[in-house]
Amino acid sequence: MPTSKVVLVKGPRNLDTVYKCLNLLGGLETILEGIDKILIKVNFISTKTYDTGVTTDPLLVEGLIRKALEFAEVSVVESDATTTDADKACEATGMLRLCNDTGVKFLNLRHQEGRISIPVPKGEILKEITIPRIVAESGIVNAAKLKTHMQTGVSLGMKNLFGLLPEKWKFKYHLRDINKVVVDVASVLRPKLTVIDGFYALEGPGPSRGSPVKMDLLIAGTDIVATDATACRVMGIDPSEIFHIAKAYEKGLGEMNGNRIEIIGDAIEEVKRIFRRA
Repeated sequence: MPTSKVVLVKGPRNLDTVYKCLNLLGGLETILEGIDKILIKVNFISTKTYDTGVTTDPLLVEGLIRKALEFAEVSVVESDATTTDADKACEATGMLRLCNDTGVKFLNLRHQEGRISIPVPKGEILKEITIPRIVAESGIVNAAKLKTHMQTGVSLGMKNLFGLLPEKWKFKYHLRDINKVVVDVASVLRPKLTVIDGFYALEGPGPSRGSPVKMDLLIAGTDIVATDATACRVMGIDPSEIFHIAKAYEKGLGEMNGNRIEIIGDAIEEVKRIFRRA
């Protein structure tokens, strides 16, 4: 019997496709029932625009914002990366214009005051993580990318959560085994919803130097492991080969077994494309 549901929607790059994806999961208000403060976590590993496949598409975020504003306070968030200023990326990608147009704030988590430490039970590498208090007090909507990655194999929902850590110099985590760090972060920061942006995906030497792939696809679920595992299968990748996904499944953070994941919308075989690996 399926234990998790993942939505696959192939369609044109417009708001109707975003809304269809959310509706097939039961609607955003149902998914986020009882939550009045929402953070939409985007991927700004670079200042490149959405059509390169590197950063989160503002069109997806617009759909999420418009639905979320019907019942909650909304902010878009990211933190600086070692080589990228999140504020500059927000402007360069068009996300700042979207935030201004919809009346929501963009928050660079690096500059948010009021931090708390959260223990990581049975961590692979980390004993605790320190995050802005607002992250712990909000519902997280994870607006990730469909990408290959030179160190983690793929950059999907779980990898995107890594960007909730507010430090700029994140390369230190790569030196400590980024694959295990991703598992540790995902074990304590649990998004209410993960939507993987595959309007334009990325193959080859990701997360920023690969080639764009126009997939016209959204992948979404409330189980981040099942959502990432399904995204891998869409890319022609066995999720059991991806350390952080397999380890998260092993630790009970979500489902990876395809026989226990109900696919809603389009079938995997209908949207599948073999991605060039990093």
